[in-house]
Parts: sequence; structure tokens; C-alpha cells
Amino acid sequence: MCSFTRRALGSCWRIRVSITSPCNAFIQPIPSRLASFSLQCEEALISLTADFRQEVKIFRALILGELERGQSQFQALCFVTRLHRNEIIPSESMAKLRQKNPRTVRQAEEVRGLEHLSMDVAVNFSKGAQLSSHIHNVCAEAKEAIYTREEDVKFWLEKGMDGSMFEVLPQTSDLPDLQRCKLCTDRWKPCICSYSLSIEWYPCMLKYCKSRDAAGKVSSYKCGIRSCQKGYTFDYYVPQKQLCLWDEET
Repeated sequence: MCSFTRRALGSCWRIRVSITSPCNAFIQPIPSRLASFSLQCEEALISLTADFRQEVKIFRALILGELERGQSQFQALCFVTRLHRNEIIPSESMAKLRQKNPRTVRQAEEVRGLEHLSMDVAVNFSKGAQLSSHIHNVCAEAKEAIYTREEDVKFWLEKGMDGSMFEVLPQTSDLPDLQRCKLCTDRWKPCICSYSLSIEWYPCMLKYCKSRDAAGKVSSYKCGIRSCQKGYTFDYYVPQKQLCLWDEET
């Protein structure tokens, strides 16, 4: 059993979606002024925060640790990427929509392709608020594990962001012995970790319906949302494989 919450930025509505295996959901609108998507499952808490104003997406994962292998109780990760226009429906449109049959069990209508991202830059937590004010709260438990991409950094720098919040991470081109963690046999050596997650349900498009007036003129109007499911895989540098024990060759 998973629970999924999505909230519209700048609006007074939050929509709660509970997802049951294999991806069914029911939707219920409740008041809120925040902007986030969160998917909570037994093994991890996955959240997607969409900051429309700053054009930023923040994925956060809380992963249960393996105590018998020397890990802490849980490990937090944050992946920050650019939010492209039309990737998620605008918050003002979300606020105007009303769900029919809010407790109906639903599934995502469209499964979008897996996106594989190389997160080659670290974000300084103490300076991250300039990039998005949500980083301070969403990534509070992942202060040393906030990652982004160099191509997204270039976009934000062109918008006037402070470059000192970003630090380029070591890559295989810099360290010839740097392996993928699943191939690394020494738990205390640095490696390239891979973490995958799936956003099982999110509002990706608006639906339009047609109506005809008394004169026979046809017009269209917003009448709902189209929901999507999308998976992501993030590759990023870790100073020791101990921080990436889930990424092992099977």
C-alpha cells in the first residue's frame, strides 16, 4: 500500500492520491498552499517537489538502511533538475479543476519512458535556497547528498544564480579507477552509484472537452487532467560504496 500526495504551487488546493499495487489510486482534494508530489511506500519515501516559479524539480528519496551491514537507520538523497514547461500541468490550472468521484480508484493513463540522468554536480545545502526555497525543507535530511546536472547548472547560471552553490563531482574521466558501485568489491572505495525511482501518478497534461452553442459554434474548455507514470534512474558519485549498497550486481 502506497500513498501519494500532490499539491499545487500558488493555489489553495492539494490533491491526495493513495496508490495501491500495482499503481491504482484514489484522489481527494484538501486545502494547502504548498507545492509537492510525494509517494510513500514501505521501503522508501519518494517525493517530487515542483517549483514552477523557479523552474526546478526536486526528487527526494528516504531509503531504509541495512543496520546489519553498518549503515544508519535511513539514508536521504535529493536530485535537483530543471522543470521544463508543460512537463507538469500549471498550478493555476490545477487549482481550478475539481475531481469527479474523488474516491474512485485510478491508474495513470500514460506510462512515459524511463529517463536516465547523470548527476555530476553537488549542490551546497546552505546556499540552495536561492535555487529553490523548497530545498531547505525537502532536503534537510540529505544535506551532504544533493545532486544536479551540469547542463541544468548552465541554465540556472544564465538566470543569474550564484555559481558558488555548485561543485563538480569526480567522474570516470578524472579518476580512471572509478567504477560503478555494482562492480566495486571494496565497500570503502569511491564509485558511481545508481538509484532508480518511479513517480507512479502525476498530472502531466490538461484534458480539453468540446461544446457547441445555440448557433452551432464549437469551442473547447478545460475539463480534467491526464495522469502519467514515469521512471527515473540517477547516476552519481559517492565517496564510498557503503553509501550505495542497494546497487550491487545480482
